Amino acid sequence: MEAAMGLMRRIPAKHTDTALSALLSLMPSHSSDLLSQVDQPLQVLCDVDSGKEFILCEYNRDADSYRSPWSNKYHPSLEDGSLPSLALRKLEVEANDIFAIYRDQYYEGGISSVYMWEDDNEGFVACFLIKKDGSKTGQGRRGYLEEGSWDAIHVIEVGPEEEENTNYRLTSTVMLTLTTNNESSGTFSLSGSIRRQMTMRLSVADGHLCNMGRMIEEMESKLRYSLDQVYFGKTREMVCTLRPPSEVAQIRIPES
Repeated sequence: MEAAMGLMRRIPAKHTDTALSALLSLMPSHSSDLLSQVDQPLQVLCDVDSGKEFILCEYNRDADSYRSPWSNKYHPSLEDGSLPSLALRKLEVEANDIFAIYRDQYYEGGISSVYMWEDDNEGFVACFLIKKDGSKTGQGRRGYLEEGSWDAIHVIEVGPEEEENTNYRLTSTVMLTLTTNNESSGTFSLSGSIRRQMTMRLSVADGHLCNMGRMIEEMESKLRYSLDQVYFGKTREMVCTLRPPSEVAQIRIPES
């Protein structure tokens, strides 16, 4: 299992599905562990009741059905699927509305979903998801990407309130894939993922959503900076090392 997880950490994000399917065939006894620990590129399904799209992941799956955050129903229909409590469902609905505004301001489109459920420590867990299609056929028709996607997964474990304070543990994963194919840049492919954790103890006077929102905003800023330095920065460094810019030749004007 340790070797399998080490392999998945080194597999490009665009090949995660293929690699995971191969590992599930080789290690059927570890299928539940693999599915719960390996972050896969996010998929999207349309909620026919609300007419809105929602994101599929392990956190809203029960058997082979997925719960929509908009209608709180499973697709395909599942009679005994697990549901959050009424109080947590109310918080989930509010979080989806607020997170949709955050997504539009930072990503200028895309799809977002928020799921919440109770844990065994008298607290709860919240999962914030964003998927942005940046390809020229998707919502991000502003650049030169042949294919492009940004998948962000933020899971926050919220502990029980203790003296007006609560412990928050955030685990964030971002998967980035882009491919270009044009005359100016040629054919270029970049794919990778990054994961970071953050733990904070905050007052609940402003509410859980406010605290979780600040943590996600801060974490995403750090992740974007890390991706720029690790992937784009190193790529530019390698390209300039292997193919240094040619010196500008002096133009000599022939004497008459």
